Amino acid sequence: MTTLPGGVSVSRLRVYDWASPDGVGLAGSGTPHMHLASAEAYVVLSGTGAVHTLGPDGFAEHRLAPGVVVQMRPGVIHRAVNDGDLEVLVVMSNAGLPEAGDAVMTFPAAVLADGATYREAATLPTGGTRGTVTDADVAAAARARRDLALEGYAALLAAAERQGPRAALLPFYEAAVRLVRPQVPRWQDLWGRTAFADTDGTARVLEGLMRGVAPHLQLARAERIEAAPAPRRYGMCGRLQTWDLGA
Repeated sequence: MTTLPGGVSVSRLRVYDWASPDGVGLAGSGTPHMHLASAEAYVVLSGTGAVHTLGPDGFAEHRLAPGVVVQMRPGVIHRAVNDGDLEVLVVMSNAGLPEAGDAVMTFPAAVLADGATYREAATLPTGGTRGTVTDADVAAAARARRDLALEGYAALLAAAERQGPRAALLPFYEAAVRLVRPQVPRWQDLWGRTAFADTDGTARVLEGLMRGVAPHLQLARAERIEAAPAPRRYGMCGRLQTWDLGA
């Protein structure tokens, strides 16, 4: 199994340049969402913009320019804002978990209340056996999904102003946990074979070094991994170029 050091995953994100209904971003913005178990970092490669975050400490705007890194812990709602040609390298902990559903978008409360309704709103169309779904169809669905999440996000921001961020976020957190709970056993298995296995391996290496032995050095190797071919897929915040890590 091919994994990156520390059990992380990386993707190259070109943030959407679709105009936002609330007018945020000179070029556009992505979909507000949070991760429940995984931390995330944006390493800015080019362009300008911001990450808007909403967490227990309240709302914040983190300006982005090449060379800037912004980190988000689990539970921080974040929204990528594009002011022009914004492209970032996304580094995620727990490789495989984000792809397995460790993210909940800020849809309105009525959508979050029902698992089937949430999945319908969150799932983008696929080509199917006859390839009848076009790229334009997927783009339209991704944009509609983003706009629906912005409705719920606006309600959360307003509630945070009225009640304080901790009280405002509590119902969203509770709904998010209910939505992902059925998937957690699968996540535990995946995490055990990737991120935990990497950490556990390091613990064994350090123990061996304390004893003056290093058999792991005889297993050393290097690997080359190429990005998946175009076209980039539609993510929550933009078009993604990904690497297959075999997780």
